[in-house]
Amino acid sequence: MRGSILAMSTADLGLPVDVPSTALFTDRYELTMLQAALRSGAAHRHSVFETFTRRLPEGRRYGVVAGTGRVLDAVENFRFDGPVLDFLARESVVDDTTLEWLANYRFGGDIWGYPEGEVYFPGSPILRVEGTFAEAVMLETVVLSILNHDSAIAAAASRMAVAAGGRPLMEMGARRTHELAAVAASRAAYIGGFRSSSNLAAGFRYGLPTIGTSAHAFTLVHDTERDAFTAQVASLGRDTTLLVDTYDVAAAVRTAVEVAGPELGAVRIDSGDLLLLAHRVRQQLDDLGATGTRIVVTSDLDEYAIASLAAAPVDAYGVGTSLVTGSGHPTCSMVYKLVARAASDAADAPLVPVAKKALGGKTSVGGRKWAARRLDADGIAEAEVIGSGPIPADLADRQLLVPLVRAGHVLAREPLDTPRSRHIAARAALPLSATQLSRGEPALPVEMR
Repeated sequence: MRGSILAMSTADLGLPVDVPSTALFTDRYELTMLQAALRSGAAHRHSVFETFTRRLPEGRRYGVVAGTGRVLDAVENFRFDGPVLDFLARESVVDDTTLEWLANYRFGGDIWGYPEGEVYFPGSPILRVEGTFAEAVMLETVVLSILNHDSAIAAAASRMAVAAGGRPLMEMGARRTHELAAVAASRAAYIGGFRSSSNLAAGFRYGLPTIGTSAHAFTLVHDTERDAFTAQVASLGRDTTLLVDTYDVAAAVRTAVEVAGPELGAVRIDSGDLLLLAHRVRQQLDDLGATGTRIVVTSDLDEYAIASLAAAPVDAYGVGTSLVTGSGHPTCSMVYKLVARAASDAADAPLVPVAKKALGGKTSVGGRKWAARRLDADGIAEAEVIGSGPIPADLADRQLLVPLVRAGHVLAREPLDTPRSRHIAARAALPLSATQLSRGEPALPVEMR
């Protein structure tokens, strides 16, 4: 399954299909541009938009494409129904002619993009939308909203997965962000390398494995810690995870093993000096005969804290705030720019490259682009090559853009394990410097042809 693009529907994946209209997940100026373009005639010109970022967040070596599947859902559900049209009319957002056009809106163009889970670099055309100006410009805000958020979370998750060195990572950040963003963050974190989520909505919508046992409140509501542990083990079994830092960690570990026996699944430490406590708890568990009991640590972890615990006897990490906020970089600064448009309204008019004049570093390159990744003799990536002319023969089989939508029909539906595996493979093919947590330049140079 790895690396494949599957023609599957949401229903095929056994996922909910009750996705509401995404038509108002947009900015007002998209509709006012549409109205003026309908009046001028430019609305019907064939146009090419590309999504890219001019730079990676400071210190990051690579980006991770995430949210593509959600973009495809958003495109399919970009519909202006009666209540939405009534709102636009009531607020005088657009005129009657534009409302009539919106009532029949269905994206009928083509979308190409980097497959979800792939890595990207400054200038990488990670999504290309082609159609009339009117139908393509409408998608700008919702595309950027999804890709900027999800790719930021996936990039943070990827860095944490590298720092964890193969130890399981659990996403538990729902209470640290917007309730809807939390579901998207769970999905993106899974693509970036996390194995499970505490978020049941994410489990329901995307089929993610979910985890969770108890919080400090459960211990505090009981008369004693022993009573709390006894109740949890009786309810959830000996393989449960007991939280041992409510009062005294050493006493709690001893009580936990007395209650559950050496078959106790895991203990969780959520505060204190995690490095010191992990070593002490491991020694204590082993001395008590609970050699198979795992140690889970939480407590405001990020990639640096996880890396600092590499030598500790920790079996799994739970991460919340830092993950769902992109570990300091909650957006990827992606933009959605018109890079080519038809020379006239004629059906066979050639495309003309267009680009905004560079001011203040906002450089754009016109023309419909291709992208390929050049490898060295050992199969390790050495450059991201981007161009708008003919594709060199030696890069023809290394192209990164794949078809996602053709004539309005979604082509690429994937179970989440596919982009997750794709990301692992893409990251492994980067130079070793890509996985360093220290600040540095992008792992690959970008060559413009």
